[in-house]
Amino acid sequence: MSGSSNYIEASTLKRLSRLSPWRTAVAVSADWAVIALAIMVSEWSGNWLVYLVCLPIIAGGMHGLGALTHEFAHYRFTANKKLNDAIGDLFTAWPLLATTSGYRRNHLAHHRYTNTDKDPDWVVKLGTRQFTFPQEMRFALLHVLGYFVGVNSIRDMRAALNRIQSDDVTPAAYKIARLSFYLAILAVLVAFGWWQEALLYWAVPYLTLFFLFLYIRVVAEHFGPTLAHDGEMTNTRTVIPLPFEAWFFAPHGLNYHLEHHLYPSVPFYRLGELHEVLMRNDEFAARAHITHGYATGLLREVWLDSWRKRASSRIAVVPGE
Repeated sequence: MSGSSNYIEASTLKRLSRLSPWRTAVAVSADWAVIALAIMVSEWSGNWLVYLVCLPIIAGGMHGLGALTHEFAHYRFTANKKLNDAIGDLFTAWPLLATTSGYRRNHLAHHRYTNTDKDPDWVVKLGTRQFTFPQEMRFALLHVLGYFVGVNSIRDMRAALNRIQSDDVTPAAYKIARLSFYLAILAVLVAFGWWQEALLYWAVPYLTLFFLFLYIRVVAEHFGPTLAHDGEMTNTRTVIPLPFEAWFFAPHGLNYHLEHHLYPSVPFYRLGELHEVLMRNDEFAARAHITHGYATGLLREVWLDSWRKRASSRIAVVPGE
């Protein structure tokens, strides 16, 4: 990124950009392990309350897989591009109905033209009611409810797929391999009679909380009335999550979004260290938009403050005063 190298020494950036594939492999395995454990606990309990507790845990694991698709899209797993994409597709992207290469085409354009009319992510969101702030309280609450019933999730999924598939140039062999993956999954479901489990433990969290978590994270990254949008430092927000928030809203360092935009060569497992190095730079620390907490700082910045201002402006003046 032009203009960003002055915040960090080249030798430090080179060190932080070094790839450790085993760390990504552990992260992928851990996400799948937590998802599997949540399913096992729910099945073992046979209790709907336990199932409801497990749903956000499963959706958080899915969000983690999506975050790792982002890593594979930046070739942050291995320099072997074919291996990078094959692992990314099989274990993170395809289970979420996405592709590593499709996500990459869209996402790299987003990096190149962040929050401009050439940014495919920005163009499809700008002006839509869900990404216009401040929002009315009634709309915001109904919008969240729309994710719980799946309506907004389907809307978001269709928009993402249309955007990513609009310039699909993948070869026929790749499409056949992907179709074979889904057919193999269907064959397993039929063979073992796991249709109900697939719906309860994959379709339901995917079509509800997964997309809700995604929406909140996207808002955190590039939206809200406190972002000036007049350059890279003011286009993007970094959020320091509360201890319980990262799994749901910012898995695998996604909260360090400003740092990632400035230095996309740094893999997720070194973004925390990158943040610490950058915060020692007085210019960066003064200009960076750092928000503390999703349920605290972000909620206050994007929604609560505007509601309070609107409520105070509606206070009627007592007649005669």
